[in-house]
Amino acid sequence: MKITVLAIGTKMPGWVQEGSGEYLKRLPRDCMLEFRELPLTNRGKNTNTAQAIEKESQQLLDAIDDRAWVIALDSRGKQWSTEQLSGQMENWRMDGKSVVLLIGGPDGLSQACLTRANQVWSLSALTLPHPLVRVLLAEQIYRAWTILNNHPYHK
Repeated sequence: MKITVLAIGTKMPGWVQEGSGEYLKRLPRDCMLEFRELPLTNRGKNTNTAQAIEKESQQLLDAIDDRAWVIALDSRGKQWSTEQLSGQMENWRMDGKSVVLLIGGPDGLSQACLTRANQVWSLSALTLPHPLVRVLLAEQIYRAWTILNNHPYHK
């Protein structure tokens, strides 16, 4: 199974690479996790937020393979426990499709991204900073994989 995280925003702090990298190297080849960063739209005092969301979302949509199973990360989505994420991962693996997780820019995803998504997932009712979301995703995907494989990491 291959999971690709498409995220708006580049130039993450070093701790993001270090934190997510720790979990990426623990994952086996049959559960590949890849992060792909797409540029953030320039923002200034006069930036039209709706246009910025549309531009960023179009970048995300253009990067998705038509056959991929798409999960949009959005605060209005369904929250999953780690065990439920593990069940979702088992379903994704059985479907045999590549999985794409979408992380929008600071203003979120457009309706077009939410419509394209097969699922909408909320990581938390809290507002989380994007760098932390990347580390959290890597850890939770690793943890869900350990559940699927009866590994002792998840206690």
